[in-house]
Amino acid sequence: MAGAQERILRRRINSVRATKKITRAMELISASRVVRAQQRAASARPYARQITGVIEDLASGGANIDHPLLRQVDEVRRVGYVLLCSDRGLAGAYNSSVIRATEREIMAGQLEGRDYELITIGRKAEGYFRFRHYEIGASYTGISDKPTYADARRIAEHITERFVSGAVDRVMLVYTEFVSLGVQRPVVRAFLPLQPTDEGGAAAAGGAAADGHGAGGGEGRAAFEFEPSAEAVLTDMLPRYVEARLYSALLEAAASEHASRQRAMKSATDNADDIIVRYSRQLNRARQDAITTEIMEIIGGAEGLKADLSDDQEAAVAGVPADRRHPDLFPFHLDPTDRRHAPPEHV
Repeated sequence: MAGAQERILRRRINSVRATKKITRAMELISASRVVRAQQRAASARPYARQITGVIEDLASGGANIDHPLLRQVDEVRRVGYVLLCSDRGLAGAYNSSVIRATEREIMAGQLEGRDYELITIGRKAEGYFRFRHYEIGASYTGISDKPTYADARRIAEHITERFVSGAVDRVMLVYTEFVSLGVQRPVVRAFLPLQPTDEGGAAAAGGAAADGHGAGGGEGRAAFEFEPSAEAVLTDMLPRYVEARLYSALLEAAASEHASRQRAMKSATDNADDIIVRYSRQLNRARQDAITTEIMEIIGGAEGLKADLSDDQEAAVAGVPADRRHPDLFPFHLDPTDRRHAPPEHV
């Protein structure tokens, strides 16, 4: 019984050690990838800030156009949700937090009588919502780990087409914002029609350009002349601005994914160490119990054997000479060299 328990514990320890090697390797891989993802996100921010500044200048310069991306509706009946998840799991609560945030938004909209349409990015989001029979308008996979600007442009074109055609009246972007290596939080941001961004800015010319007023930041800015016109430049820049915002969100989500996976794999590695220590203690305890049991069995067997021996056998075991085993029969010791007690010799 003890030997079987020891074999089971040894198999468990070996299995946990093998799992620990995998989680440790994944932790190191994620640690290297999150650094590159941070660098990519940081390198994309200047472009986003610059294009935001250009649109602010256009709006403050009096660009007055009726662009489809600035279309405002009196009553929102259908909302499109673009959610950014990962293609792979083992990232802690990264995917579940975005999915839960999306479900809360959908349920809140349905209570107000609004319909929805999902545009999923990542296999985890697609699998979750398709299994639960949600309405999925489009799905994109294989780009969450290392998104490119071409991917952002392709997705932005589809989103823009759905919004311009009137299939959806509003588009919301749900993703995980990267704050630091230890902090990532899911956010829900308005995507279309264009709204002010968090980068200082105003952007989207949303209310500003449509009303023909400045963007609130016109004072203190230099005066620009646009060719062929501010309206033409703004019309060409708005789609680029949509692409830049989506690309920035994709990079933020990728960095958050790697940071979450690194943290989850580190936790798994630490848990594996704890399990190995606990199993090792159980194994040592089982071995000690087995050794103690064997010693007790040996002692018990010896005691039982000793009780069954006769007096002569016990004396023999104890090493007592035969002439001294019965003192009543042999009151004295006979010396074989003493000839006084020797029997008479036969003549």
